[in-house]
Amino acid sequence: MAIQVALVAQEPVLYNGTIRENILYGCDWATEDDMLRSAQTANAHDFIMQLENGYDTKCGERGAQLSGGQKQRIAIARALVRRPAVLILDEATSALDSHSEDAVQEALKKIAGKLTVIIIAHRLSTIEHADRIYVIDKGRIAQSGTHSEMLKDTDGPYYSLVARQSRSIQM
Repeated sequence: MAIQVALVAQEPVLYNGTIRENILYGCDWATEDDMLRSAQTANAHDFIMQLENGYDTKCGERGAQLSGGQKQRIAIARALVRRPAVLILDEATSALDSHSEDAVQEALKKIAGKLTVIIIAHRLSTIEHADRIYVIDKGRIAQSGTHSEMLKDTDGPYYSLVARQSRSIQM
């Protein structure tokens, strides 16, 4: 069984249950192997296994016992266990430190080609390896292409965004 679309929001909702219950939430049909495979793909399995109770660790209210990166990876595992045709990540890495973002990026590389991933992001490092990037301005597509294609257009909005973020990183 699979669903068509799964969403991982900027602030994932985790329930006051175990990590296992959070990943399998609403998926009565998913097996233990499905859960483990999804957690491995989401780069969550290793940190989960380092916890004292592994998958039976309580998340706490709204995931209070976990870091932002851990919550995001559990949310990605929950989305993947559903075997969606389309995975939407809405600012899913915006609040993460660089180490956690790298772990999420590695997870995305693992699923590339297996399903359609739509990433909504302001942090350009999150999308620079995408097959296609769309710059939306005032509700319209202002520019589209690959990272390298759009950087060639020095008058385009993507180039301006990259330059602006590069300056803010250097400060």
